[in-house]
Amino acid sequence: MSTLSYDAAGAAADAKTRHIDQLVQDHVATRIIAKDATLWGPEAESESSIRLGWVEAPAVSRPLVDGIVSLREELHAEGIDHVVLCGMGGSSLAPEVITATAGVELTVLDSTDPEQVAAALADRLERTVVVVSSKSGSTVETDSQRRAFEAAFEAAGIDPKSRVVIVTDPGSPLDEAARAAGYRAVFNADPNVGGRFSALTAFGLVPSGLAGVDIAALLDEAEDTLEILNEDDTDNIGLALGAALGGTDPLRNKIVIVDNGSGIVGFADWAEQLIAESTGKSGKGLLPVVAPADAPELTLDAPDVLVVRLVSPDDDDAAATGNEVEIAGGLAAQMVVWEFAVAVAGRLLGINPYDQPDVEAAKVAARGLLDARPEPVPADFTDGAIEVRGGEWLADAEVNDTVESALKALLGRLGDRGYVSVQAYLDRLAYPQLESVRNPLVAVTGRPVTFGWGPRFLHSTGQFHKGGPAEGVFLQITADSSTDVVIPERPFTFGQLISAQAAGDAQVLADHGVPVLRLHLTDRAAGVRQLLDIVNNLGR
Repeated sequence: MSTLSYDAAGAAADAKTRHIDQLVQDHVATRIIAKDATLWGPEAESESSIRLGWVEAPAVSRPLVDGIVSLREELHAEGIDHVVLCGMGGSSLAPEVITATAGVELTVLDSTDPEQVAAALADRLERTVVVVSSKSGSTVETDSQRRAFEAAFEAAGIDPKSRVVIVTDPGSPLDEAARAAGYRAVFNADPNVGGRFSALTAFGLVPSGLAGVDIAALLDEAEDTLEILNEDDTDNIGLALGAALGGTDPLRNKIVIVDNGSGIVGFADWAEQLIAESTGKSGKGLLPVVAPADAPELTLDAPDVLVVRLVSPDDDDAAATGNEVEIAGGLAAQMVVWEFAVAVAGRLLGINPYDQPDVEAAKVAARGLLDARPEPVPADFTDGAIEVRGGEWLADAEVNDTVESALKALLGRLGDRGYVSVQAYLDRLAYPQLESVRNPLVAVTGRPVTFGWGPRFLHSTGQFHKGGPAEGVFLQITADSSTDVVIPERPFTFGQLISAQAAGDAQVLADHGVPVLRLHLTDRAAGVRQLLDIVNNLGR
């Protein structure tokens, strides 16, 4: 069992003082662990009643371990040691952090970018097993990735069914089709666990275990942590973190998460989806900001910002200052604590943490664009390797046909509690330098900035963008590509799919009345260089 510790200062400490006695008096901790669906109000009860399985996930998932380990050994004996995960949202984010923290390799394909898909298809196919993770099997990204890999295996003379492992809910269309087709293995997850809470179900365990993680140890740590959380006590770390996240007054709804030597790789990316999709609705919510150790937000001292530092259990000198939280623990322990705390925060915010009413809007818009195939919207103007599109709000702004002036016009729309959302629909493995636009934008605006890779953020912060407070301005980055990949038995390619996903989300955001600036790179490498140069010189 890893050592869990928690410290808070300023607004975070005040929030615990304000709420902890009532949370204990209402038996919130023991009621969560007992799966009491009434905790979030009558309107939430029907959904909550079928989404609380996460509190018993370690015990329910235990019988999966032997089958996963046995399959891993079987595959290795056949020389199959490269694991690719096709999944979106919680189905991909949890295994990514679990394997990265354990130091084992897992290729996560959570993109429809044709260049990223093509790279995955070309990488050690003869040694590859593909895990296809989807609760229903109808997720367009995952279904398309599966089809592409099956075609690649077929072309290489490999039986696709021998190289595909399915993870899905029991009785789903994918479950029934996969069993009938005779795939290598089909693992079922608990259907009473939502995707973003599914880290310790088959969705997190199968790809992680096949990649080589000691998943039994993860479950041991999680079970020990749940026992600690099952106490109506003022020292309950889950209650304290939940109060800090959802109970500051006034609400500090920009949650800046920074790693200060926790030993957990990429935890904030996983927590981002858990927090944003669980709380961003009904005009309320918490916006997680995944930030590097040198993030300018750490010194903003803004009234709507709360900093959470992930620290090492061995750091005896760690102590929260300012309006901050410091929390330490092993990976499984942290996952369980944060799931618990988000449930507590949902109660304090007065929202249902288990639905995601606005996620479907962008999917519907993308499907409509794929069906209609409209002509591309003409650029407002072109500057170098970048086409600029902004629509009505940009036409009303004073710009001089440069990317710099358009960016300044977008940032000028920021309010006192605003944030900038950068959304990059490109290959995240080939262009990681794009994330470096974040810090300069914070420095120029004095406001929090989030960075998301499309389309995966649509299953994460996308819910907050549409359902949360209308405080954001949105910078969308898309790109041409000389590469495209056919999706077998579908009337569109990956290039057409990602284009429709970007345009669909921009359309939904515009319909919500928020400004969206789309920068389309006509040449990827040149456009990335040009954009980085512009952003880095904005404040000069």
